[in-house]
Amino acid sequence: MANMGYSTPTITVITVLLFACLHIAEVGAEAKPKLGLGKISHLHFYFHDLLEGTNVTAVDVASAPATDSSLTQFGMVRVMDDWLTEGPEATSKMVGRAQGIYVSSSQEKLHLLMATTFVFESGKYNGSTLSMVGKNAVFDEVREMPIVGGSGLFRLGRGYALARTHSFDLKSGNAVVEYNVTVLHYSSPPRL
Repeated sequence: MANMGYSTPTITVITVLLFACLHIAEVGAEAKPKLGLGKISHLHFYFHDLLEGTNVTAVDVASAPATDSSLTQFGMVRVMDDWLTEGPEATSKMVGRAQGIYVSSSQEKLHLLMATTFVFESGKYNGSTLSMVGKNAVFDEVREMPIVGGSGLFRLGRGYALARTHSFDLKSGNAVVEYNVTVLHYSSPPRL
């Protein structure tokens, strides 16, 4: 091999440094978590948003001076800890909670900005969460909102939620909403 004008000790040092760099790169690659194959899960549940009654699950925490006179309640901020159940009845098996906030964010239409964490408390997803952030055009028949993350079995989750109003009481504001969620996640949580 031609030494291209370098002395033997210089070539030796360069060779040792090159092998050391390659070894460090290999060790770094082995240290990365193994994520497994991607998996798609479909979830179906009902969301109970109760503004009145004995088991209130959502409360107003802020509003603008013009909120009460606005047809869309523009500026209303509400915090929720809503029930998630298998069926639409309040007595149906509880699978978790929807915790977060929603804000009336349109002056012309009833659109809510929702920042929600679905916290699963039973079944195979017990202890896992999904995070949903997006616009909820509440009077549309079906609303699509993005799933932007998750934890536990849904770590690195991405997907979408389709919401459809099951029932709505105009007087109380209580609503039951059906959710169909599709999420891409990894088959097992990464080990660090």
